[in-house]
Amino acid sequence: MLTVENVHLYYGASHALRGVSLEAPKGAVTCLLGRNGVGKTSTLRAIMGLESARSGRIGWEGQEIGRLATADRARRGIGFVPQGREIFPRLTVLENLQTGFAPLPKAQRSIPDEIFTLFPVLKEMLHRRGGDLSGGQQQQLAIARALVTRPRLLILDEPTEGIQPSIIKLIGEVIRTLAARGDMAILLVEQYFDFARELADRFAVMDRGEIVLAGTASDMVESDVRRHLTV
Repeated sequence: MLTVENVHLYYGASHALRGVSLEAPKGAVTCLLGRNGVGKTSTLRAIMGLESARSGRIGWEGQEIGRLATADRARRGIGFVPQGREIFPRLTVLENLQTGFAPLPKAQRSIPDEIFTLFPVLKEMLHRRGGDLSGGQQQQLAIARALVTRPRLLILDEPTEGIQPSIIKLIGEVIRTLAARGDMAILLVEQYFDFARELADRFAVMDRGEIVLAGTASDMVESDVRRHLTV
């Protein structure tokens, strides 16, 4: 289980995260919801070590990881799909996938067959440059690259942003498939309620750097959640 406890994060004098606490257990999809600018991405960056929290605790599989470098967190089995995809546009699809080998021991440096079962289009485009792919194909590549690392915690930052409906449906099916295996925790940041509601086992809603609602999917009251998502 991922545990985030009372995390505070600052950008200069700006207090971005104000005592954020949440949990993401294995075998479940935990959705972090909220409007733009409320601290969702900052929470993920703190979990990944891309930003340093001023205080609080970040635990994964029973160990404190808050002081580890980002690369060491990746070696602990944490995969990250950033907002905006951030694939390497001049590398081929195959080369982009191979960048996922970095945190793995040599014996595991191969691309699992499951990648192409989940994302068949990537097998057809292995030798095309990442920058030549459509936005939806690039998003599939970004998720696949994270899966190459064999994560036990998969973090996705708004994977539906700017993506056509058919690819959104595919991404939802992939997330369900991964969660159903039971050996992976999935933390999904979204601002689209309908997509999150279909996937969430657990949810947390952020507003102004704080968690203002949290619980299981069965506890979710749509009107309360939507109130914190509308502008």
